[in-house]
Amino acid sequence: MILSLRRGMYTLAEPYRLVPLNPAELANYLHRPSYLSGLWALGFYGLIPEKVVTWTSVTSREPRRFENAFGRFEYRHIKRNGFFGYRAVDMQGRKVMLAEPEKALLDFWHLNKGPWEKARMEEMRFQNRKAIGQTRLQEYASRYASPRLSQAAQVWRSWIDEETEGAVDL
Repeated sequence: MILSLRRGMYTLAEPYRLVPLNPAELANYLHRPSYLSGLWALGFYGLIPEKVVTWTSVTSREPRRFENAFGRFEYRHIKRNGFFGYRAVDMQGRKVMLAEPEKALLDFWHLNKGPWEKARMEEMRFQNRKAIGQTRLQEYASRYASPRLSQAAQVWRSWIDEETEGAVDL
């Protein structure tokens, strides 16, 4: 079969493709509107040490899961007022909608219930924490209009401030 129709999207059979299918781009198209975020984006930005094999995205529509030859795709629901903070990023020559690092962190906190205290953040083994812009994190947390996320952003800031207190740049 040269073409197949899947959920309103035509795909060219493997032997006829000039460009290999990009799973990150596919993640954007399987369930729209959506953008890559959460654990996958945190791994992409090097904010967690683990390799994430599930393509995690957020959507303003109902949550979904797909599994196919290109991987596992998970779509988590966020309210419309939380659908911001993403941009098109070039991945293997294709444009992919991806959360900014601060938004990926907030989406992750939002989708994993409970308080985000310092001990819980330490358990996550977050790394490269200085890559998170404090101003943008606070601004995005206030846009979410969630006291729990604003509190988490404040804990994050305190954690970073503790870490850098007394440090000397060489």
